Amino acid sequence: MSSVTDCVFCKLLAGELEVTVVHRDGLCTAIMDIQPITPGHMLVIPNRHATYLSDLVEDEGAQMFRIAHRLAAAVRHSGVKCEGVNLFLADGEAAGQEVFHTHLHVFPRFAGDGFGLQLPSDYTHRPERTELDQIAERIQAALKQT
Repeated sequence: MSSVTDCVFCKLLAGELEVTVVHRDGLCTAIMDIQPITPGHMLVIPNRHATYLSDLVEDEGAQMFRIAHRLAAAVRHSGVKCEGVNLFLADGEAAGQEVFHTHLHVFPRFAGDGFGLQLPSDYTHRPERTELDQIAERIQAALKQT
């Protein structure tokens, strides 16, 4: 596990701060969030410091989602109140990332839990197919370069 001196997640992974670990393997660690949205809220964190999703090696990202998948199933069978599960990864400040070490939230959900997703006011607007196709072409071109 590599470390960046001022990264709270690196400090947690290094054992420098108190943490409740749910899972640990060679690529990632799942911990309990200390300020949970709902009971059972967990974070899946790559063991190697990676600021953004694109900084991860593909196997690290894949393992994070494999573990989140397993945690979602486990929390449903754990007795923790859970009628559904959200996975959330904020990649970059504009996306709401506050801790700049990639991490994937696993939120147990239930009716009336108070958590939600606010959609923009123009969400019901559907762009023309040509606009979608043009954006897709730009992304496809960039994908070939990565």
